[in-house]
Amino acid sequence: MRVPRALWVLAALLLSTPFAKADSTTMQFTGVNGANNGVYYVSPYAGTMNYGTSSAQSVVLFCDDINNEVSFNQVWTANVTSLASGNFTSTRYGNASVNTGLSTNPYASSAAVLYQEAAWLVTQFSSHPGDYVNLQYALWNLMSPNNPNAGSYQNSDVESWLQMAGLYYATINPANFLIITNTGPLAYTGQVQEFFVVTTPEPATFLLVLVGVGWMFLFLCRRHPLST
Repeated sequence: MRVPRALWVLAALLLSTPFAKADSTTMQFTGVNGANNGVYYVSPYAGTMNYGTSSAQSVVLFCDDINNEVSFNQVWTANVTSLASGNFTSTRYGNASVNTGLSTNPYASSAAVLYQEAAWLVTQFSSHPGDYVNLQYALWNLMSPNNPNAGSYQNSDVESWLQMAGLYYATINPANFLIITNTGPLAYTGQVQEFFVVTTPEPATFLLVLVGVGWMFLFLCRRHPLST
């Protein structure tokens, strides 16, 4: 049975659209979820990607960076690095000239492993809404193990998350994660915080895509009966 080529083209376009990305973007930080430990608000946060353009979209942000700051409604230009790219020179913690402690990080043997462990921690927020603070401090400790602020909330739960990240990081799909890092000459401190964005569409997005493909399939089948 042959399916019309136009159907496959349509499906590919529909499925690829939610993942479209550029090497750089304009970001805006728009809000927090309210969870905090009395000192810092923790992930997930709200933001806008491609701010100020016709392709602007709301995104959920996960912070991996306790060494820098961001403020409400702040707008900045950022590099966009796909975790699947294997190139971390535009990131804060994967660039050894910026993160001089990369080679001695006790939790990861390379930049790729470090960011994959961070991505695995990001995936745990949705299924552990009551543990946002511990997950956030696990992220901060992972990337900045020598920062006293990251360790100020160290406890057995944070350490447990770090251990699990080291065990299960290979289960994530790197293609589903973007790393958002401010542009310009990178510095370890004094700039905008670095964030993760998860690019996997929500179930509702998949449903809309499938419905659209289904309707087009029926339309094409009525015009061009399938041959065997």
